[in-house]
Amino acid sequence: MKACPYCAEQIQDDAIKCRYCGEWLDGRSNVMSTPMTGYGYYGWNYEYKSEAELFGLPLIHIARGIDPKTGSLRVAKGIIAIGNIAIGVFALGGLAFGGITIGGASIGLLALGGLALGGITLGGFSMGLLLAVGGFAVSTGYAIGGFALAPHFIGGNGVDAEFLQLFQRWFPGFKY
Repeated sequence: MKACPYCAEQIQDDAIKCRYCGEWLDGRSNVMSTPMTGYGYYGWNYEYKSEAELFGLPLIHIARGIDPKTGSLRVAKGIIAIGNIAIGVFALGGLAFGGITIGGASIGLLALGGLALGGITLGGFSMGLLLAVGGFAVSTGYAIGGFALAPHFIGGNGVDAEFLQLFQRWFPGFKY
Protein backbone atom coordinates (compact mmCIF):
# COMPACT_ATOMS: atom_id res chain seq x y z
CA MET A 1 0.00 0.00 0.00
CA LYS A 2 1.06 3.57 -0.71
CA ALA A 3 -0.37 7.02 -0.11
CA CYS A 4 -2.04 8.83 -3.01
CA PRO A 5 0.00 11.99 -3.71
CA TYR A 6 -3.23 14.00 -4.22
CA CYS A 7 -5.50 12.94 -1.35
CA ALA A 8 -3.18 10.89 0.92
CA GLU A 9 -5.56 7.90 1.05
CA GLN A 10 -3.99 4.44 1.12
CA ILE A 11 -4.14 2.74 -2.29
CA GLN A 12 -2.63 -0.34 -3.93
CA ASP A 13 1.04 -0.09 -4.88
CA ASP A 14 0.24 -0.87 -8.53
CA ALA A 15 -2.76 1.50 -8.82
CA ILE A 16 -2.79 3.79 -11.86
CA LYS A 17 -5.79 5.79 -10.66
CA CYS A 18 -6.78 6.67 -7.09
CA ARG A 19 -10.12 5.12 -6.17
CA TYR A 20 -10.79 7.93 -3.64
CA CYS A 21 -10.07 11.17 -5.50
CA GLY A 22 -10.04 9.90 -9.10
CA GLU A 23 -6.60 11.27 -9.96
CA TRP A 24 -4.46 9.47 -12.53
CA LEU A 25 -1.13 8.38 -11.07
CA ASP A 26 0.64 7.48 -14.31
CA GLY A 27 1.06 11.04 -15.64
CA ARG A 28 -2.16 11.28 -17.67
CA SER A 29 -3.76 14.69 -17.89
CA ASN A 30 -6.76 15.18 -15.66
CA VAL A 31 -8.86 18.35 -15.31
CA MET A 32 -8.80 17.83 -11.56
CA SER A 33 -5.02 18.05 -11.41
CA THR A 34 -4.36 20.91 -13.80
CA PRO A 35 -2.12 23.42 -12.01
CA MET A 36 -3.43 26.99 -11.90
CA THR A 37 -0.37 29.26 -11.98
CA GLY A 38 0.94 28.33 -8.57
CA TYR A 39 -2.35 28.42 -6.68
CA GLY A 40 -2.63 24.67 -6.17
CA TYR A 41 -5.01 22.40 -8.02
CA TYR A 42 -8.36 23.19 -9.59
CA GLY A 43 -10.33 20.12 -8.55
CA TRP A 44 -10.72 18.35 -5.27
CA ASN A 45 -7.65 19.85 -3.69
CA TYR A 46 -7.35 23.59 -3.95
CA GLU A 47 -5.98 26.27 -1.68
CA TYR A 48 -5.44 30.00 -2.01
CA LYS A 49 -4.28 32.43 0.69
CA SER A 50 -3.97 36.11 -0.01
CA GLU A 51 -0.71 37.72 0.99
CA ALA A 52 -2.63 40.59 2.59
CA GLU A 53 -3.36 39.98 6.27
CA LEU A 54 -5.50 41.56 8.93
CA PHE A 55 -5.07 40.68 12.63
CA GLY A 56 -2.67 37.89 11.62
CA LEU A 57 -5.23 36.20 9.36
CA PRO A 58 -5.16 36.18 5.57
CA LEU A 59 -7.68 38.59 4.11
CA ILE A 60 -8.96 35.77 1.87
CA HIS A 61 -8.43 32.05 2.39
CA ILE A 62 -10.04 29.52 0.07
CA ALA A 63 -9.42 25.86 0.85
CA ARG A 64 -11.10 22.64 -0.16
CA GLY A 65 -10.29 18.96 -0.31
CA ILE A 66 -7.58 17.05 1.49
CA ASP A 67 -4.09 18.34 2.17
CA PRO A 68 -1.77 15.73 0.61
CA LYS A 69 0.99 16.56 3.11
CA THR A 70 -1.11 15.89 6.23
CA GLY A 71 -3.92 13.71 4.85
CA SER A 72 -6.49 15.81 6.73
CA LEU A 73 -9.27 18.04 5.45
CA ARG A 74 -8.24 21.54 4.55
CA VAL A 75 -9.78 24.27 6.69
CA ALA A 76 -10.16 27.81 5.39
CA LYS A 77 -9.24 30.34 8.11
CA GLY A 78 -9.28 34.02 7.29
CA ILE A 79 -11.16 37.27 7.39
CA ILE A 80 -13.05 35.92 4.36
CA ALA A 81 -12.96 32.12 4.52
CA ILE A 82 -14.41 29.89 1.82
CA GLY A 83 -14.19 26.10 1.85
CA ASN A 84 -15.66 22.80 2.91
CA ILE A 85 -14.87 23.92 6.47
CA ALA A 86 -14.58 27.69 6.87
CA ILE A 87 -13.70 29.78 9.92
CA GLY A 88 -13.69 33.54 9.58
CA VAL A 89 -15.26 36.92 10.07
CA PHE A 90 -17.20 36.08 6.90
CA ALA A 91 -17.32 32.30 6.40
CA LEU A 92 -18.88 30.40 3.51
CA GLY A 93 -18.76 26.61 3.48
CA GLY A 94 -20.35 23.29 4.13
CA LEU A 95 -19.49 23.85 7.78
CA ALA A 96 -19.09 27.57 8.56
CA PHE A 97 -18.02 29.23 11.84
CA GLY A 98 -17.56 32.92 12.58
CA GLY A 99 -19.18 36.32 12.44
CA ILE A 100 -21.36 36.24 9.33
CA THR A 101 -21.72 32.63 8.22
CA ILE A 102 -23.40 30.86 5.33
CA GLY A 103 -23.27 27.09 5.13
CA GLY A 104 -24.97 23.74 5.36
CA ALA A 105 -24.26 23.91 9.08
CA SER A 106 -23.64 27.50 10.10
CA ILE A 107 -22.57 28.81 13.51
CA GLY A 108 -22.10 32.55 13.91
CA LEU A 109 -23.32 35.88 15.13
CA LEU A 110 -25.42 36.11 11.96
CA ALA A 111 -25.91 32.57 10.65
CA LEU A 112 -27.65 31.36 7.50
CA GLY A 113 -27.84 27.64 6.74
CA GLY A 114 -29.72 24.38 6.76
CA LEU A 115 -28.74 24.18 10.43
CA ALA A 116 -28.15 27.69 11.78
CA LEU A 117 -26.96 28.44 15.32
CA GLY A 118 -26.01 31.81 16.75
CA GLY A 119 -27.21 35.29 17.59
CA ILE A 120 -29.52 35.97 14.64
CA THR A 121 -30.24 32.88 12.57
CA LEU A 122 -32.06 31.88 9.41
CA GLY A 123 -32.32 28.23 8.42
CA GLY A 124 -34.32 25.07 8.11
CA PHE A 125 -33.48 24.36 11.74
CA SER A 126 -32.68 27.65 13.37
CA MET A 127 -31.56 28.33 16.95
CA GLY A 128 -30.84 31.95 17.79
CA LEU A 129 -30.24 33.97 20.91
CA LEU A 130 -31.99 37.12 19.65
CA LEU A 131 -33.93 36.04 16.57
CA ALA A 132 -34.50 32.71 14.83
CA VAL A 133 -36.29 32.36 11.50
CA GLY A 134 -36.84 28.97 9.93
CA GLY A 135 -38.93 25.89 9.47
CA PHE A 136 -38.16 24.98 13.07
CA ALA A 137 -37.14 28.13 14.93
CA VAL A 138 -36.02 28.26 18.57
CA SER A 139 -34.88 31.42 20.33
CA THR A 140 -34.48 33.03 23.74
CA GLY A 141 -35.94 36.23 22.21
CA TYR A 142 -37.99 36.14 19.02
CA ALA A 143 -38.83 33.31 16.63
CA ILE A 144 -40.63 33.14 13.30
CA GLY A 145 -41.24 29.81 11.63
CA GLY A 146 -43.37 26.87 10.76
CA PHE A 147 -42.87 25.76 14.34
CA ALA A 148 -41.59 28.59 16.53
CA LEU A 149 -40.50 28.32 20.16
CA ALA A 150 -39.60 31.53 21.97
CA PRO A 151 -40.98 33.97 24.51
CA HIS A 152 -42.19 36.02 21.51
CA PHE A 153 -43.10 34.04 18.39
CA ILE A 154 -45.07 33.93 15.17
CA GLY A 155 -45.48 30.45 13.79
CA GLY A 156 -47.70 27.71 12.57
CA ASN A 157 -48.14 26.70 16.20
CA GLY A 158 -49.53 30.08 17.27
CA VAL A 159 -48.68 33.73 17.73
CA ASP A 160 -47.61 36.06 20.52
CA ALA A 161 -49.85 39.17 20.37
CA GLU A 162 -47.04 41.50 21.53
CA PHE A 163 -44.64 40.28 18.84
CA LEU A 164 -47.40 40.44 16.21
CA GLN A 165 -48.00 44.13 17.03
CA LEU A 166 -44.25 44.83 16.85
CA PHE A 167 -43.96 42.93 13.56
CA GLN A 168 -46.93 44.84 12.09
CA ARG A 169 -45.26 48.11 13.13
CA TRP A 170 -42.10 47.07 11.24
CA PHE A 171 -44.04 45.77 8.23
CA PRO A 172 -47.25 47.77 7.75
CA GLY A 173 -49.93 45.78 5.99
CA PHE A 174 -48.73 42.42 7.39
CA LYS A 175 -51.69 40.25 8.34
CA TYR A 176 -51.56 37.06 10.33
